[in-house]
Formats: sequence, structure tokens, C-alpha cells
Amino acid sequence: MTLGILAAMEQEISLVCEMIENPVRTELGGRTFYRGRLNSIDCVACFSKWGKVAATITTTLMIEHFHITDLVFIGTAGALTDELNVGDIVVAKRLVQHDLDARPIIPRFQIPLTDHIYMESDQRLSSLAINSVNKLIAKDFSEIIGKEAAKEFSFIQPRLLQGDVASGDQFISSDEKRQELIGLLPEVLCVEMEGAAVAQVCKEFQLPFTVIRIISDKANHDARVDFGRFTEAVANIYSRAIIREMLEELTVDN
Repeated sequence: MTLGILAAMEQEISLVCEMIENPVRTELGGRTFYRGRLNSIDCVACFSKWGKVAATITTTLMIEHFHITDLVFIGTAGALTDELNVGDIVVAKRLVQHDLDARPIIPRFQIPLTDHIYMESDQRLSSLAINSVNKLIAKDFSEIIGKEAAKEFSFIQPRLLQGDVASGDQFISSDEKRQELIGLLPEVLCVEMEGAAVAQVCKEFQLPFTVIRIISDKANHDARVDFGRFTEAVANIYSRAIIREMLEELTVDN
């Protein structure tokens, strides 16, 4: 097994890269890939850069050059449903590109040359992610992220939801756009900029994947402030803790 680990921002994955034992750095396509072992499992970690095209390039390079067998994409997202609060975690069941629109040739959101609007995550990897997150959130989270950050973001205890995630090359930061997306895709839990593109690449390469998103904001007019501070103070620690739990689960399975 060679596990690929991706995040859209360096602040979401640098602590994961630091965990890799005796990492070998490879510069490829303007990206730095870190390869080594974590909990006796071969891993490759990289930050994909923002947006669907950048994430597609990074995912393809990781598959073709490093021959990964499984992929975990982790990072932040803006909540669409009122069920989610800052600090909650979403494991994607399906992913959709909310800005894909080739009407009238094909239905809105449908991926060209396929019959698919949604890309489904791998059940085995997603179950592993769910088990790992459940173990993590059963702990005292203020000890994991630090009491100051927990107080700043009013964390009580994060919750886990599994459901649909929407991706598009837009940072959603207005109530109007948020409500538009809710109207168009009422089952979607949160919105981000890479997951559905990564899912499409993995599907075409027949590679198992899962997407884990940490809620950083409400995708409204406060999103810019919440997002910047959250990624700086919390996202990296979340990512490291979740990946650590997943690797422990994988080590037991193997």
C-alpha cells in the first residue's frame, strides 16, 4: 500500500509532512512531494494548491509518478447546511462540481462524456475515515487543538457528518451565493474548491479515495475572516490528528 495524502493549502498539511519518517523530497510540476513511511505505511504527501485544475494536476502526478494505491484529501470547507458549525467534520459520500454547466448539451452539473453528476467516495476508505474521526472526537478536543483556539472558535465538541460535498472555482463568501447553492443542491453539506476534481481523477484511474473536510466558516460574509484565522490556528492540527488516527487504523488492518 502507498497512501497519498493531499490538502489544498500548505497550512492544512505541513504538520502531516513533518510526521513522515526520513522523507524524500521530490520537486515535480512546481510542487514538493514528501515520500516516506508513517506507522510502517508508505506515504506520499503534498499540498495540491487551490482550485480544481491545480488539484487535478497534483493528483495525476501523485498517481502516475508515485504509484499511490489509495488517496486521502483533507482540508477545510464552508458549511452550507445549518447543521454544521465551525470545527465540525464532513466525510464526503458524494462529490459534485457546482460550477459545471454544459447546458443545453447535457444536464447541469453532469460531467461531460459520462452519465454522472456525482462521484462517490470509496466505501472502505470512507468507513476508515469515519471510524478514525469518531475516535478522535471522542477525546478532549481542547487538548488536541489547544485551549486558546477552542475558546476563540467556541468549540464544545466537534461533530461528524457524512454526505454530499460541492466543489467549484469560487470562494463562497456571501449569503446570496450560499442560498443559491442550497437551492440548486439542497443535499450538499459543504462547499470547497478541489474535492470533486480529485474524485473525477481517481475514478478515471480507478483509485480508491476519500475526502475529509473540516468546517472553517459558514460560507457567508464572515467567511474570509473565519477562514484565514481557522487555517492558521486550527486546520493543520486537525489534519495531523485525523491522519494520525487513520494511519493507526490502517496499521491494525494490515
